[in-house]
Amino acid sequence: MKVVSVVGARPQFIKASPVSNALRQADHQEFIIHTGQHYDYEMSRVFFDEMELPEPDVNLEVGSGSHAKQTGEMLIQIENILIAEKPDWALVYGDTNSTLAGALAAVKLHIPVAHVEAGLRSFNREMPEEHNRVLTDHISDLLFCPTKTAVGNLINEGFKNIAGDGNLIESTNSRSLDSFPLILDPYSSPLIANVGDVMYDSILHNIKLAERNSRVLDRLKIKPKNYVLATVHRAENTDYPERLMSIFEAFTQIAQDDIPVIIPLHPRTRQCLSNSKFKIDGFVKTPSPLMGEGRGEGEGGGEKTPLRIIDPVSYLDMLMLEQNANAILTDSGGMQKEAYFLGVPCVTLRTETEWVETVETGWNVIAGADRGKIVEAVRCFKSGSPRPELYGDGRASQKIVEILTMLTC
Repeated sequence: MKVVSVVGARPQFIKASPVSNALRQADHQEFIIHTGQHYDYEMSRVFFDEMELPEPDVNLEVGSGSHAKQTGEMLIQIENILIAEKPDWALVYGDTNSTLAGALAAVKLHIPVAHVEAGLRSFNREMPEEHNRVLTDHISDLLFCPTKTAVGNLINEGFKNIAGDGNLIESTNSRSLDSFPLILDPYSSPLIANVGDVMYDSILHNIKLAERNSRVLDRLKIKPKNYVLATVHRAENTDYPERLMSIFEAFTQIAQDDIPVIIPLHPRTRQCLSNSKFKIDGFVKTPSPLMGEGRGEGEGGGEKTPLRIIDPVSYLDMLMLEQNANAILTDSGGMQKEAYFLGVPCVTLRTETEWVETVETGWNVIAGADRGKIVEAVRCFKSGSPRPELYGDGRASQKIVEILTMLTC
């Protein structure tokens, strides 16, 4: 079996790593397309270095740009590769422009599309990611869902071709797959399979690597459970100065409680802050109560405060920062789940989440960009108990490969 995998952003590297390993262990051929949507070292190259992810066979180097420009350039280049490679499957992940471009290019060439992390919905149509995930689900042939909630979302949209009863598939050899179709009809409803979450697979493997290899706490001179970790990168926050201001004011207020707030700053967020009154450009040049200790893990200008703005860190360093944080504040979907996996309270800097299960269990609080809600959530957080296994059994990657193999033979 030959698979072309399309990745381009940090979360996709994390999701693709265990699936790629499972494909190779089963002696299948994989051609990896890196679109270049994330292109600097700490957001891209480091994942291939740290996570045992095979080198991409090609890097399209699309880089930044408008949604139309990014998606269009990816679509043209991915189509050429698919024509040359003639894979049995195109495998796409998540909800980025890379996801949609890969799926569109494949479906136009009548190449079956498998979507990993299908069925997620924020029900916020202003999010570009929401359109990407909905469109990808509706043009895919095989939908790998991470949770029963995701299966339910697809059922509500009219999808009916469900493997088993929609609950977690234990194994492709189990009786739950007695009615599993052996041939996909491209004109019928896509096949839905609840395999669990590949990010859980990845965490189980990579947290051990992080504990063994990361020294980030020593470099930053911070102690476990004595700081808050924060990230902001989504356009709904970065593109609206009043929202960004409110979020950073909340960070500052939290830091005034003598709780260091560590902020690995996304390049886009840094640029938005640089274009605003915050004036972050490399080293902090303009002292301000919103300025941290500057660039480079505590080096640089600005006023000394517990609010510490640092450059992006490697994935393994990020896992260690997450595992040892007192709380995580983020607008990242992936970090919400990582927080749950690691048993760390999370405050989501959005007005909704695709991971509603984390909220229902009490481990995630939705605060949006409301300064008061963010501060209150951190100061008064009471995590739910227990923390049930919501995202499978850590074998989603193997199940994905088994199902792809079954449907190819």
